[in-house]
Amino acid sequence: MRSDVVVEESFCFKEETQLTVLKTSHFFVGDGFSVYDTKGKVLFRVDSYGPDSRLKDELVLMDVSGKCLLTVRRKRPSLHQRWEGFLGERCDGKKPIFSVRRSSILGRSSVTVEVYGNPREEYLIEGSFPHRCCAFYKTTTTNESKEPVAKIQRKVDSSTNVILGKDVFSLCLKPGLDAAFAMGLVLVLDRINGDYADDGDITDPTSPEP
Repeated sequence: MRSDVVVEESFCFKEETQLTVLKTSHFFVGDGFSVYDTKGKVLFRVDSYGPDSRLKDELVLMDVSGKCLLTVRRKRPSLHQRWEGFLGERCDGKKPIFSVRRSSILGRSSVTVEVYGNPREEYLIEGSFPHRCCAFYKTTTTNESKEPVAKIQRKVDSSTNVILGKDVFSLCLKPGLDAAFAMGLVLVLDRINGDYADDGDITDPTSPEP
């Protein structure tokens, strides 16, 4: 099995895995995310405390014990909302391990991710995060192919077959993808897009074209 380790190898699952992501309230202390594994146990969490705007430009992904795994930070100035990811806690002089940028400042657009490994790797995110319907691809420049590695989709209550609200959604990972890295990208998507869905059609980017 190929492992795309970016943050930590222990978060690269051997089988296809569906995580449940819960976005907590915007109006109370503890605004953030809780991420649950297939057994319902907390895998990651993201907390913020209060409405301070500085907190919106830097977010910390933690494991269940509170250990800092990854910090994502908005790079300023940045016309296309460029974000950077740092292993553990970010500090002055520390180099980012990946960067994320929106391809356009106008309308719906894709998001490009560059991982600063050896060799460097690139990912592409397409679809509508506000609608909780987007796909992650690993790309290659040699033949311009796109390999699907993850997707975000609305979560369905298995007992009632009812689609849950957008504050609860699924993060589906292909085997070998670093779940902590994928969740770091979710944090950036949330900040780039906010909760304002456009009025266009909702298209599943993982579905074949008609």
